[in-house]
Amino acid sequence: MTYPLLDRLRVVESSAFIAAPLAGLTLAQFGADVIRVDMIGGGIDYARMPRMPGGRSLYWSGLNKGKRSVAVDMRSPQGRELVQALATAPGPDAGVLLTNIGTPWLAHAVLAARRTDVISCTIQGNPDGSTAVDYTVNSATGYPAVTGGGSLQHPVNHVLPAWDLACAYQAAFAIVAAVDRRRRTGEGAQLQLALSDVAFTALSHLGVLAEAELLDQDRPSIGNHIYGAFGRDFATADGRRVMVAAISLGQWKALVKACDIAPAIAELQQRSGLDFDDEAQRYEGRDRIAALLEPWFAARPQAEAERVLERNKVCWGRYSTVRELLAADARVSMANPVFERIVTPGVGEHLSAGAAVRVGAMEREVTTPAPRLGDHTDEVLHEVLGLDGPAIGRLHDGGVVAGPHKDPTR
Repeated sequence: MTYPLLDRLRVVESSAFIAAPLAGLTLAQFGADVIRVDMIGGGIDYARMPRMPGGRSLYWSGLNKGKRSVAVDMRSPQGRELVQALATAPGPDAGVLLTNIGTPWLAHAVLAARRTDVISCTIQGNPDGSTAVDYTVNSATGYPAVTGGGSLQHPVNHVLPAWDLACAYQAAFAIVAAVDRRRRTGEGAQLQLALSDVAFTALSHLGVLAEAELLDQDRPSIGNHIYGAFGRDFATADGRRVMVAAISLGQWKALVKACDIAPAIAELQQRSGLDFDDEAQRYEGRDRIAALLEPWFAARPQAEAERVLERNKVCWGRYSTVRELLAADARVSMANPVFERIVTPGVGEHLSAGAAVRVGAMEREVTTPAPRLGDHTDEVLHEVLGLDGPAIGRLHDGGVVAGPHKDPTR
């Protein structure tokens, strides 16, 4: 579901993969009119897995909800001219481009020659313009040598494209900030955001770079323990696993009470000289603390352990597959107002997420599903560029644009 907070803003998106489409989706979920332009037949990410039997990409459909679609032959000069015209169309809340394609004909200077106050946001791999994706950036962060018992000899690549996600939200925020500035000053903006900069600045913000520079140490690989406090997964009697976290003092005391290990913890503190009221010392004693907790979890099935943890207000989480999540967790269901059921062409009816933010008493609007390629070609060309029926027909006849009949999926 969406909020009508950006309901006057129009953004033209020429993109692929995750970061830029997710930035466009974020803007759309707050009410912006996001017009996605794609090659006729789809771009390089249009058929990414997973796919429905008819070929429709669930990945692409998930990232392009709430947008309008224009299918254009962007290899042709006339097609490029149309996209440039869309990106620089007149109006106080138009003239915004979001891209990660990096084509010279959509460069900021080219667009600014057509509209001086244009705002362009270009997502890059590296700041010098060279290619990088989430996985090649992540390999340089040190995290694969820390994740899950990894090392530089045996790195562990996590599957979540975390830097793409962070980059997307920064890009959306930067666009909104630039639009606000343009409304106040009349000035456009050239925004450039490198995926590697997102990752490496995050290392700075989280103290990881300073740790390496000032303490001359790298973060250790500690398996499933939480760094700097106490937290780990434990096996229950029925072969399931539960994650517990005791980062704050309150969380620590709740865990000790729930598992009835206060006397054993007191004895361990006396023997070790550690004070587990301090999170750093809990971290130091993590293996010995875990040894006290393991028998408690091993003696109980998951359901019983969870009831006790919940009753004592322990910070805990259940390990589950996505199918188990859908079947049993109310947080991912219609009971949670951020979710709704929509019908996507080529996919069918399914659960779908709207904006994660909840805005007071403001009423949410129903999300429109991801379009078929070219679903809105004629509508956008008429509404934004003022082209009449015969002019649009000639563009179709010349193969410059296409409607949904050219969508290769069913």
